[in-house]
Amino acid sequence: MNAALRKMNAYAISIAIGASLIACAGDPLQSGLDPFAPMVFKEGTTTMPLNPPSKSTLQPFYVTNTTIFKFAVDTNSIGIGSDGITRYIVVITNPSGGQQSQYEGIRCDSYQSRLYGTFDNNKWNENPLSSWAAIRSNIPNRYQAALAQGAFCNLNSQEKSLKTILQSLNPNSFTGSPPAPTF
Repeated sequence: MNAALRKMNAYAISIAIGASLIACAGDPLQSGLDPFAPMVFKEGTTTMPLNPPSKSTLQPFYVTNTTIFKFAVDTNSIGIGSDGITRYIVVITNPSGGQQSQYEGIRCDSYQSRLYGTFDNNKWNENPLSSWAAIRSNIPNRYQAALAQGAFCNLNSQEKSLKTILQSLNPNSFTGSPPAPTF
């Protein structure tokens, strides 16, 4: 019986120690340390570009066959932020040749875009009303959706490799033209 009593005491002590350890840790739901809670987004500092887009580094990209505009990204402007935002300069060309340059950001986790500013009169002008907006996929000029789905995002995660982004924007520049069909 003495051995059985010692086993029961050891068992009771181990339960008491385990309970006290759990009590020290606290309830994660009460302490705000819920491991399953969504992360709170905190945007890093965004500074406007210093230079206009460079014609030599503009990379056209496909948007949709229903758009009348042409779109290109200044590949030197692409910034993969540690805050989860990919920032870039996009150049939009209308059918008569007029161009608009914009500095924007895309969040893959929430599928949103933000217009930080535009390039007018040889300088960047910050957009004072800038805010995050849902990316729309069902419109003809859906260039943010094309960038998010085709280059900047890997499903709902930010693409971290600039090389992969550049390959996605222009796959033929890295792999060569597709071989001619043989008959």
